[in-house]
Amino acid sequence: MIISTSMNTKTKFTRTCIGEAILALLQDTDFTKLKVSDIVKKAGVARASFYKYYDSPYAALTDYLQIIISEYVEDNQGTQKRDTYMERDHILYSLEFFDQYRELFLTLAEHGLHGIMLEGVNQFMEENVKTTKKISVYELYSYAGGLLNTFLKWEQEGKKDSAEDVADMLYDLYSHSMRKDA
Repeated sequence: MIISTSMNTKTKFTRTCIGEAILALLQDTDFTKLKVSDIVKKAGVARASFYKYYDSPYAALTDYLQIIISEYVEDNQGTQKRDTYMERDHILYSLEFFDQYRELFLTLAEHGLHGIMLEGVNQFMEENVKTTKKISVYELYSYAGGLLNTFLKWEQEGKKDSAEDVADMLYDLYSHSMRKDA
């Protein structure tokens, strides 16, 4: 899977256009039937630009999610510490931030592309959250998967509960890890 990690403004714009084009095409097309020619036409980029960054639509979607996660990290910088990811306020912040991209997440889920989302959240956890004696890597992965699954179900159910209520529930569920050695 080829993904360029260069993030200058032009590169990011092109890669975002490709991701958004795939997302738009998935509204009417099965993922397995996506063609690069349709993607580049919809994105308004040259075929060579697609292949400069990716070797497949799967890689492009993976990268598109990474761009969004990078925005999350940038947006979150300075407001959260690395060891507060299980705090209620951080959970709420995460739900509200990713709600902006509900179409992406729901579309990926609809097309059975949960692996892209799980890879993204796991990579985020590995790079941005430290494990400690209190929080093991297994708890970290459990939390990441639980947060993702809960977010998807919340979106699929039409957000019947408020983000605050969902954050409270998740905090209550996972806060035992923070308290067990306190």
